[in-house]
Amino acid sequence: MPEYRVLAFDIFGTTVDWRTGVAEQVAEIAAAQGVSLDAEAVADDWRGRYLPSMRRVNDGERGWTYLDTLHRESLDELLAERGLDFPEDVRRALVRAWHRLPAWPDSVPGLARLREKYVVAALSNGGFSLLTNLIKAAGLPFDCVLSAELARRYKPAPEPYLTAAELLDVRSEEVLMVACHSWDLDGARAAGLGTAFVERPREKGPHGADRPGEVEVDVTAGDFTELADRLGC
Repeated sequence: MPEYRVLAFDIFGTTVDWRTGVAEQVAEIAAAQGVSLDAEAVADDWRGRYLPSMRRVNDGERGWTYLDTLHRESLDELLAERGLDFPEDVRRALVRAWHRLPAWPDSVPGLARLREKYVVAALSNGGFSLLTNLIKAAGLPFDCVLSAELARRYKPAPEPYLTAAELLDVRSEEVLMVACHSWDLDGARAAGLGTAFVERPREKGPHGADRPGEVEVDVTAGDFTELADRLGC
């Protein structure tokens, strides 16, 4: 196995349970407005617009903007499609739901073990403020935050991965990208990083999730604790 110095972790889905966190907050906010809706369906629809919205930025169809803006645009679209007319303050509160999401049970203890041997970094398409708020609220023991906002490009474009290596003063092959998404790991591998697949079978609720063997990786683990075992921590 290569001599990795940095472990870079995807956040949404890999480190935190976005679906549960967003759905619970959507349900609470909607109830306060006297609106009945399927909060899990809203969370799924919202997340389904995530990659297409970032692809339009990477493809040059629109200028750079951070993820909160893309989340807001997607939210406005899905609310309009459902005939919901929430006021501005409610829409802002819904966008902020992505700033506070629960960690998977193994995330904190697993990261703590891995941090004893490696630099552990959050490498996410989330904005710098979003990631800072989320990591603080969830108590995630990361050494640093490496937002795609720093590269002004979104994963899986190569710039976020290469910027992470450059900022931490390591070679790309000394970085191990940890994610539960094939598209993220494919992007990292194309940029010259090592790759580790961590399985999160409940990430998308009943809609399935990426499975081991669906993407070429250097390491496979069932959770962060098993990843620590595999990496000798």
